[in-house]
Amino acid sequence: MLNHGDWSEWSSGGYIQIPNGQPPGRPELLRCRSPEKETFTCWWKPGSDGGLPTNYTLFYSKEGDRSINECPDYRTAGPNSCYFDKKHTSLWAIYNITIKATNKMGSNISEPQYVDVTYIVQPDPPVNLSLEVKKQVDGKPYLLLKWNPPPLADVKSGWLTLEYRLRLKPEDGEEWETIIVGQQTQYKLFSLNPGKKYIAQVHCKPDHGEWSEWSSENYIQIPGGELFDTPFINYFKIEVNLVY
Repeated sequence: MLNHGDWSEWSSGGYIQIPNGQPPGRPELLRCRSPEKETFTCWWKPGSDGGLPTNYTLFYSKEGDRSINECPDYRTAGPNSCYFDKKHTSLWAIYNITIKATNKMGSNISEPQYVDVTYIVQPDPPVNLSLEVKKQVDGKPYLLLKWNPPPLADVKSGWLTLEYRLRLKPEDGEEWETIIVGQQTQYKLFSLNPGKKYIAQVHCKPDHGEWSEWSSENYIQIPGGELFDTPFINYFKIEVNLVY
């Protein structure tokens, strides 16, 4: 075999930096919540970042629509969240939502979740809970509890219908007495132990959603003396049975 020439010298050297780290772990969509059936927010839990800076992107599509859209607002609801304002919130439409994690080594996508805004409504707690001891015409005392709906909930127009539940206990008690109130925003309690201090809270629930958190606690000191000169009757137990 003839040799017709020699190999050239090697070219000048080239360099490449192989990054340390791994592709991100799979993120998890934790929950979506609407406080008033007009807007909603979704939160996710990041997976492992693989030791590298990792970006998270929320994508969604609507049932019957082939277009895929990105989260409209990553800031309003804080880290690892997406806020959908009124313009981007649709009732009677199913959202298909996924989270994509991306770094220099690759990407990973969460399991898709299907969201119907009608069924993720969890209102804010009711506000302005007040407690007042009053007297009936016959002189018997009772406790009047009043509250207002959550400020964001449009109950006046009927857009959102709320039912309420109270809980009450003596300050030194361990167990709460729970009362289903219905749609009214006040309640009369006819069992009062003179000299006791009571704690009360209220929360609310829409037709198809979840119970809100309990409101902040409110306290009342039940006076003793002549206000309770009539025999004590446990009307409270009777009223609870009627409500249930």
